[in-house]
Amino acid sequence: MKINNQYKTSGSTEAVRALRLYREKEEKREIILAREHELDIYLNDILTMKLVCSPDELAELVLGRLLTEGVIDGICEVDYLYICDKGNRAKVFLNREITRQNGDYVELTPSCCTGNRKWNDFFEKDKTLKKIRPAAWKKEQVFALAREFSGDTRVHRATGGTHSCFLAREGKLLYCCEDIGRHNAMDKALGHALLDGVDLGRALLFTSGRVPVDMTVKAIRAGVPLLISKAVPTDRAVSLAGEYGLTLIGNAREESFTLYAGNPPEDMKADPLQDRETVLPETETLL
Repeated sequence: MKINNQYKTSGSTEAVRALRLYREKEEKREIILAREHELDIYLNDILTMKLVCSPDELAELVLGRLLTEGVIDGICEVDYLYICDKGNRAKVFLNREITRQNGDYVELTPSCCTGNRKWNDFFEKDKTLKKIRPAAWKKEQVFALAREFSGDTRVHRATGGTHSCFLAREGKLLYCCEDIGRHNAMDKALGHALLDGVDLGRALLFTSGRVPVDMTVKAIRAGVPLLISKAVPTDRAVSLAGEYGLTLIGNAREESFTLYAGNPPEDMKADPLQDRETVLPETETLL
């Protein structure tokens, strides 16, 4: 795959003048805010997606989004990725053709906090989700990522206006991505992994945002066996995770977390109320 990225980001933050009001006084301030950026994605010259995002790591965002939307199963399906000098247009050429049906767009709106739009589903390969092969994991992996997460990320530290997503493998943190949208942050982390050839079947994702069903679908489509959130999932997300073998964790902090679905950790203490042996599915180790 060839990447031609003409865009040079001018930064992910912007200073604005604002008025801070207190009970007894007012104060003019310069406030640092997260920048908002728009990106149109063309697949084989067909406008397919419109994203609202942070203005960085656009190539990784595009590749990750193609993976989690079910357009590609791997980077080998992409021949060429071009991003224009202003960063508002990405052109992706896949190594397969598509026949446009009636020439009409079908507008689909996923539940994304930044108002992202997918304009058509011509390129989706298969809407059927595939079950994930469970992977062994330990509590300390979650606690270690939670500790790392508590250190905050660069743009969020400055603005308080971004979500973040970590991707780790074999106990090592590989990527730390942030964006004004939690979906985008996850896609960026996955895009980095695609470019570097990381085995996602042995990876972990740690997100700052809540986990509704569409975030769960992203992890399942990527084949990641463990999704962790600092926040909480929805009921449908838990149900879907259980159905497809995704280990789903929420409320992740440095000293505790909640396991909602999936196989328990290897180092979990035996439950004194458990009076029979539990047979777990065959797993691959993450260690």
